Amino acid sequence: MREHLTEALNAAVKQQDKRRVSTLRLINAAIKDRDVSCRSAGKDPVGEEEVLQILVKMIKQREEAARTYEDNGRLELAEQEREEIGVIREFLPPQLDSGEIERACREAVEETDSKGLRDVGRCMNVLKQRYPGKMDFSKASTVVKGLLR
Repeated sequence: MREHLTEALNAAVKQQDKRRVSTLRLINAAIKDRDVSCRSAGKDPVGEEEVLQILVKMIKQREEAARTYEDNGRLELAEQEREEIGVIREFLPPQLDSGEIERACREAVEETDSKGLRDVGRCMNVLKQRYPGKMDFSKASTVVKGLLR
């Protein structure tokens, strides 16, 4: 993943794509920041799964910012945030659609033998282990809660 990001950054620099270059630099900075915090805590550098989590978090931040910009009539800034989301999404595995999310949630509920809403956390842990970066976990949480009601 890191090599792929570095190659993409080098290509963007050569193509003089300013938006892509700045977004890829932000991704690298977020990963290095997490590496530093892990090193100071005596842990190993972040792995692939943690990089995926960083990317998902960056997308959520940009989605919120784009909504805020739209609400305040700053459409050009909202568009910039969406362009950054597009760049970040290129490095995530394909996302599951709503039907696949529902099927995965049903499997997790059955597998964990969950009976009520207090078991939502157990189901979500199973999903997060199986589908890192491939699923919108807020949607999955809603589906799991609906199944357990």
